[in-house]
Amino acid sequence: MYLKALELQGFKSFPEKTRLSFEKDITVIVGPNGSGKSNLSDALLWVMGEQKTRMLRGGKMEDVIFGGTEKRGAMGFAQVTLVLDNTTRILPLDTDEVSIARRYYRSGESEYYINREQVRLRDVTELLMDTGLGCDGYSIIGQGRISEIVSAKSTDRREIFEEAAGIARFRHRKDESERKLARTEDNLLRIGDKISELEIQVEPLRKQSETAQKYLVLRDQLREQEVSLWMANLDRLHEQSELLRSDYERSVVECTAARSEQDRLYAESERLAARMREMDVKSEDLREKLRTTEAAAADAESGAAVVRTQLANNAETLLRLQREIGEQKERAGGLSRQVGEHRARIESIAAERRALADRAEELRRSEAENASGMDEQNKRLSAMLAHESELTGTLTESRTAITLLAENRETMEERAVQAKEELAAAERKDEEASARLTEEKKRLNEIKEKEQSLANVISGHSMLMAGREQKAAEAAERQTKLTVELRSCDSRIHLLSELEKELEGFSKAAKIVMQESERGTLRGVHGPVGKMIRTEDRYALAVETALGAHVGDIIVDTQDNGKDIFALLKRRDGGRVTLQPMDVIRPARLNGEPRGEAGYVGVCSDLVNCDKRYSAVIASLLGRTAVAETLTDAIAIARRHNNSFRIVTLDGQILNAGGSMTGGSAGKNTGILSRANELKRLREKRGDLEAQLSQTESQRREAERELQSARYDLETAREEHAAARQETARQEGLVAQAQLLRTAAADALDALDEEIRSASARRRENESRTAALQETCAAAEKELASLRADMEKESAGIESFEARRRELEESFSAIRAQQASLDAERSTVLLAIEQLERLRAELESDSGARRSAMNAVEQQKAELEEQQTTLAERLETLRAQAQQEKDALTQLTANKMELEGRRSAADKAAQEKNRALLDLERSSAQLEQKKMAAEMEERQIVEKLWDSYELSRTEAEKVRQPVESLAKAGRQVSELRRSMSALGTPNLGAIEEYKRVSERYTFLSEQRDDVQKSKDEILKIIADITAQMEEIFVREIQEIDEAFRQIFVELFGGGKASLSLEDMNDVLNCGIDIRIQPPGKAVSNISLLSGGEKAFVAIALYFAIMRVRPTPFCIMDEIESALDEENVARYAAYMRRMCGKTQFIAITHRRGTMEEADQLYGVTMQEKGVSTVLAMDMEEALQTIR
Repeated sequence: MYLKALELQGFKSFPEKTRLSFEKDITVIVGPNGSGKSNLSDALLWVMGEQKTRMLRGGKMEDVIFGGTEKRGAMGFAQVTLVLDNTTRILPLDTDEVSIARRYYRSGESEYYINREQVRLRDVTELLMDTGLGCDGYSIIGQGRISEIVSAKSTDRREIFEEAAGIARFRHRKDESERKLARTEDNLLRIGDKISELEIQVEPLRKQSETAQKYLVLRDQLREQEVSLWMANLDRLHEQSELLRSDYERSVVECTAARSEQDRLYAESERLAARMREMDVKSEDLREKLRTTEAAAADAESGAAVVRTQLANNAETLLRLQREIGEQKERAGGLSRQVGEHRARIESIAAERRALADRAEELRRSEAENASGMDEQNKRLSAMLAHESELTGTLTESRTAITLLAENRETMEERAVQAKEELAAAERKDEEASARLTEEKKRLNEIKEKEQSLANVISGHSMLMAGREQKAAEAAERQTKLTVELRSCDSRIHLLSELEKELEGFSKAAKIVMQESERGTLRGVHGPVGKMIRTEDRYALAVETALGAHVGDIIVDTQDNGKDIFALLKRRDGGRVTLQPMDVIRPARLNGEPRGEAGYVGVCSDLVNCDKRYSAVIASLLGRTAVAETLTDAIAIARRHNNSFRIVTLDGQILNAGGSMTGGSAGKNTGILSRANELKRLREKRGDLEAQLSQTESQRREAERELQSARYDLETAREEHAAARQETARQEGLVAQAQLLRTAAADALDALDEEIRSASARRRENESRTAALQETCAAAEKELASLRADMEKESAGIESFEARRRELEESFSAIRAQQASLDAERSTVLLAIEQLERLRAELESDSGARRSAMNAVEQQKAELEEQQTTLAERLETLRAQAQQEKDALTQLTANKMELEGRRSAADKAAQEKNRALLDLERSSAQLEQKKMAAEMEERQIVEKLWDSYELSRTEAEKVRQPVESLAKAGRQVSELRRSMSALGTPNLGAIEEYKRVSERYTFLSEQRDDVQKSKDEILKIIADITAQMEEIFVREIQEIDEAFRQIFVELFGGGKASLSLEDMNDVLNCGIDIRIQPPGKAVSNISLLSGGEKAFVAIALYFAIMRVRPTPFCIMDEIESALDEENVARYAAYMRRMCGKTQFIAITHRRGTMEEADQLYGVTMQEKGVSTVLAMDMEEALQTIR
């Protein structure tokens, strides 16, 4: 295993995250004073769990956090990570690489990690135990520790040698076992207290349990007797109920028969009433039918009148239609004649059009001949006109082009001036856009720096909040623990107070005396001796042992007080008690006190405190007893004084005067003084706990307040960071906009340059084109004048042809006019024929419609005549039906009168039957009341069975016994109740409570035996560990001594050196002596050596330890600074020899050490207060050193 890497962040002068990687052999770290080299060894010591700020060269733990400089702010935390290669599995973790990290916040929170999992400091310490690593190991040798090992007292060197010997883990196990032993002894004490408390409860509970059991026997007998009595009463009531039920049922049958007859009569009356109602309904139906029939007859008569009127109207309609059809026939004949006339005119128009067509054909041939000559003349003229047009167009285009070129030249000149102005403006815009872009970029960088700063602030606040959350949680946990401890303390105080109040540990007689004294029955009583004195805990057992049974002696004023006390105890059979009357007791004093002798503590009476009134009594009891530390001391003192007085040891062993001895475990009555002391100590502790709880509560509230403040600061920082991010985005937009403006300005500048250059070329081209166009215009004007003369001649010939064409055109026009006239007339005639045909068709259609109407009217007339006949027949039928309905209505009225008489007779008989029924119901109700009373009494008895004994009637039948006499059974129940009352109010729970307490007493007794057995086993384990530690320590010290002798000779070039234990009888606690004899010198005290010699002796000793128990790596922080060059070379050479087993990291200024380096790191402080690590090439490093 070796050190692979060390990472620091925020630790002392290393604010930035710094990583140093190490190889297996020798790494040297160099740098000027104050550059922070030793901070690296402090970091290694700190990450392995060092808690003493003095060892870290600081005043408080917060000093390890980077405190800031003029240019840098302070860090909120410090973190160091140690990375170890564990491929050899020296550390008990199944990974090839182990990382140990420690983080500390300014708020005071500290965190430890192993392989990135949070652990406790204890886990880190136990992981590194017996490896030579750790804050108490010898893997980091600083400038101070190199001299401590040779300058410190011999007992102060043990820590390093115990770690080197590999017994640190055993000592840890031994300490754990001793703490477990203390807890076990505490458990024994608590179990003993509980057993004592249960012993007080057992006897009263036994008596209460016996009383409760007698009560339960009587209660069972009462239950049996009372249930039997109640069941006998139930039998009696049941027989009575059966008789009443029989009478009641007979009465109910009679009532039912009477009620049935009454119901029959009422039903008959109701049936007759229903028939009457039916007749009323039928009468009403007949009346309604009669009204309907009469109304139908009236409707039929009215319908017949309507039909007669419709028949008269139909006759008139037929005459009118016949007349209109005749008129339409006459009109149709006139229309046919007009159509024939119009058709004859059509044929005449057709003959005239054919004559006009022949004339037109002759004119068309003449027109064709004239047109042919005119076309020849026009072609020549058209060619001339085309040429004229061409010349005119060329001339116009040239003149227009000349004009446009002139205008274009003026425009280009104006644009050239304008372009030059725009160019100057564009150059100014380009410069402005460039400046703006630079400014916006600068602003963007500032905003990004602000955003990053806020991100760092958020990170710091997040870590701070995490730390404060941890702090708040720890405060809450401390509060909970203190609350639990306070409750435990209160419980213990209550228990001890109750024991004090109940005078636990004192005899029965002493308790009776104190109780009667408190009631005022006895006077002159002060109290037991054990309650009148106080002493320190370490003397409590010795004092109680010395007092023995006298601890319960009662101190009284005079001997006369004893008369009343003894008389009281006799009357109450309270036992015996020893009194200490203050009027006659005289103090006693030890003669020949062994002052100054080894192991002597003092006279027992001098070790207690009491009221001056009781000093004589206490001196008489304890004044002749001496106290010694141990039994060995007591035996030695007794032998020197010929066993002339009694001696008690602190652990409760007694040497009596004359030589007899009493000892073993503490007696039953021990613990009274300890209990009082413990009660006092617990009350003081309770006050401290309340103060701590109050302080912790304040700390918790303060931590929660700080947490809220940190949360608020974090949220504020996040909001500011979000605003900064928005500002960054907005500023990036502005930068992009400025970039676009800059690009646009540059593009505009380039475009204007190009435009000015192209304008100059176009101006030159314009001038050359203008000259060419002017020449073209002159030639075109000359040719145009000649062409126009020829065109005038051709125009004269075309005019004669045109005159002939006009004559022919006029003839054509006349013919076309005649043809158009004939066409118009023909169209008119055709239109008239069409209209006449349409009118004739309409007349024929109208005539058909009228004939259809005549047919419909005739059909309707036939239907009306048939309807008239039907209505006459229906009217006759309805009149006959109405007469029949009147006759039926008269008959129904007569039948209803008969039913009315029969209903009255039925109602009278029903009323008589109702009176008889009422008499029967009264009789039945009386029987029912008696029956219900009997049943109620039965239910009450059944309810009492359930309420008193939770028995149903069926279950009670199983319990009941035969009852000869109800009166005798009642007397027996009363007697049992008096017997139960005589027992008083029993504690029924005492049976179970007595059983529970007895079982608890037995369990605690067994548990006490088990705990005692566990205590013995722990003592054995401690003894075994101690023996094993002694064996290992002696063996390892011998090996280290052998290695020290050899290495000392090798380093010093001769001489002698040795290590030895000062006391072989106490190898685990004695000092370790170092003896040395440098070459050529006498055996010298190590304190007389020079500083360099002391340092070299210490180096030799460390090398010896590492040869015997090599550490994975060793940090040597300028330990050779006091050596001369020759010894530095020896030191470096020996370090080279040992680097095969141990990786060395040396912090040095010395050249000899540097020359042995396989890897070289330089620590500089380029920025004031900030350390920087540089790795250098070894070739270059060696050249630089030389």
